[in-house]
Amino acid sequence: MASSLNKRNEGRNTSACLRMPLTSYAAVALTVLLILHCGQLAAGTCEIVTLDRDGSQPRRTIARQTARCACRKGQIAGTTRASPACVDAHIVRSRQWCEMLPCLDDEGCDLLINRSGWRCAQPGGRVKTTTVS
Repeated sequence: MASSLNKRNEGRNTSACLRMPLTSYAAVALTVLLILHCGQLAAGTCEIVTLDRDGSQPRRTIARQTARCACRKGQIAGTTRASPACVDAHIVRSRQWCEMLPCLDDEGCDLLINRSGWRCAQPGGRVKTTTVS
């Protein structure tokens, strides 16, 4: 009788041990899938990775930002409505920056003379200049 109880307990311990690694593997697999899903951007979207501001000069603030984009075919990272966005690649190649609508609705857009960027002029006279490196 004692031997039959030991066999029953061995069977329970074995089945519990077999289920435990499968549960652990499922938890690890779910964690990996969540990390991969959360780390990827949806097609056609951008996110700001870094944003540095330097206000050491009087009446002037220099801001530099780095964005990460997942653009569709024929698109490239650019700026729309003062935010990073995917824009048509021909805009960037031709340096017609104002075509990507980089300024806010109430601002006017002007190309810099050497086409290295653009200016957004607000109604109150404040000007934001953006250069592309």
